[in-house]
Amino acid sequence: MRPLVVSAVLAEPVQSELNALRARHFPPERNHLDAHVTVFHALPGELGAEVAAELAAAVRRDPPHASVGPPRLLGRGVALRVDAPDVLGWRAAAVERWGAQLTAQDRGKRELHVTVQNKVTPEAARALHAALASRPEVETRVVALALWHYDGGPWSPAGRFTYGA
Repeated sequence: MRPLVVSAVLAEPVQSELNALRARHFPPERNHLDAHVTVFHALPGELGAEVAAELAAAVRRDPPHASVGPPRLLGRGVALRVDAPDVLGWRAAAVERWGAQLTAQDRGKRELHVTVQNKVTPEAARALHAALASRPEVETRVVALALWHYDGGPWSPAGRFTYGA
C-alpha cells in the first residue's frame, strides 16, 4: 500500500503567501504541491482508516494557533519554521500510539516547517535564506489537517479534515 502523508494547512492569507514563495523559488519541474507543513512523512498505508479517524477526532475543536518564521537553511533549500504547539502535541500522542510502525524520520521529528525551496544549488539556497532573514514572524491558525497518498513524488489527496467543522 502507498504510504500516507499528513500535513497541516495554514489560514489565508498566509497559505497563499507561502504558495507564492514556493512557486517563485522551488524548481518548477519538482513543484507538484502547494506549500505545506508535513506532520508525518510516511505512515503505513494499512493504517489509512485509523489515521483518518484520528484526524477527524483531532480537528473537533477551534483552529490552533501557529506562527511562521524564521528561515532555516536546508543545505540545498530553505524552509520557514512553523511553531504550532497544539499540532505537535497531537503528533506526539500519535507517535506514542503508532511508534513501532513509524519510520525513523517520523519517530524523530520534533519541529515543523514549510519548505519554500529545495533541490537547488547551495549558493541559491544561501541567497534566499539571506533574503528571508528579515521576514517578520507571522501569526496564523492551522485550519485543517490533510491526508495524502505518497505516489513516489507527487501526492494524491486522501482526505481533508477542517478544524471546528
